[in-house]
Amino acid sequence: MSQNIPQLSPQEAQRKAWMGLLAKAPETQLIALWGERPDPEHEVLRGPELGSTMVRGRIGATGNAFNLGEMTLTRCSIQLSGGAVGHAYVQGRSKEKARIAALVDALMQTDAEDEIRAEILSPLAATQQADKAARAAKAAATKVDFFTMARGED
Repeated sequence: MSQNIPQLSPQEAQRKAWMGLLAKAPETQLIALWGERPDPEHEVLRGPELGSTMVRGRIGATGNAFNLGEMTLTRCSIQLSGGAVGHAYVQGRSKEKARIAALVDALMQTDAEDEIRAEILSPLAATQQADKAARAAKAAATKVDFFTMARGED
């Protein structure tokens, strides 16, 4: 069974990465990094709105897909006065996190990209890498090596 999966352009791949980073960011950290920054002039296109989505899974990552259950999410779409449109889908019920994530997405498509990357995305990425390393270290500490000893006949 061959699927034709479209390849992302480099710009689309970068946007996918920063949107994933924003979606997974801890709410308190994202809000703190946004800080007292004044909101850029923008129009709210959608939301922030609460909803739910069906989460699907696969046994062993290769089996047939099945409905695992529903997950609450919040979405938001905004358009900056310059025309850039930002979207956000975040897990949970945080309207503020969704709004900030949509603003960051839109600003990353403007001349403010370098500033936003340095002040918001880089610290989020560092935190996620540290969390991942901590989880890996914790898992490694519980690793059990099984071995077989050959029993010699004397």
